[in-house]
Amino acid sequence: MKRSIVCSLVGLGLALPAFAAAEPISFKLLPRYSYATFKTDAPLETVVGHTADAGVQGGLTVDPAKPQAASGTVKIDMNVVRTGIDKRDADMRTKPYLETEVEANRWVTFEVKSVEIAGPLQPGATVPAKVHGILTVKQKPLTRVADATVTYIKLTPEQAEAQKRFGFTTDNIKVRAKLATTFTDHGMQVPQLLILKLANDIRIETDLTFVRQ
Repeated sequence: MKRSIVCSLVGLGLALPAFAAAEPISFKLLPRYSYATFKTDAPLETVVGHTADAGVQGGLTVDPAKPQAASGTVKIDMNVVRTGIDKRDADMRTKPYLETEVEANRWVTFEVKSVEIAGPLQPGATVPAKVHGILTVKQKPLTRVADATVTYIKLTPEQAEAQKRFGFTTDNIKVRAKLATTFTDHGMQVPQLLILKLANDIRIETDLTFVRQ
């Protein structure tokens, strides 16, 4: 149901003319249509952690006419990430891993610094982008580049009125992104006992919807 609503909005955006903003727009993340996953693929086991809704927070500042200068932050609450096994989830939040009882370790954050993208955002169009930023896990910030697609969905006042009960506004942006990091890059070591069940490499994927504040 959630995806069908977003797809309908993309279709509405296709029918609208190109739009150039006079100044940057502040967007807030819409949790009910956003999620994040963490995946490690070891020889004996693939572990996928998932969170959505209140577990994902953030905001962006974007001028659709100049998206290259976009800025913002996305935060993921590791206390609500679920992998399907309660004990594994509990272990993940203690030493030698995230230690989320320390508030500063609770959130994985990505701070957007710049965006490589061709030209302005066009309503209804999905375009590839490379998002440069700082990924912080367990208070260890590292420069990372996410491969992304960006869809700008601009609604008429009438369309926005019909969609506002779902949280959408006249200006909406959907960002799907993928990036990679490792446990060791962030000061965590996979115990030798688990080396065949938990890979050092971590793949992070997000599907995020932002609406005008």
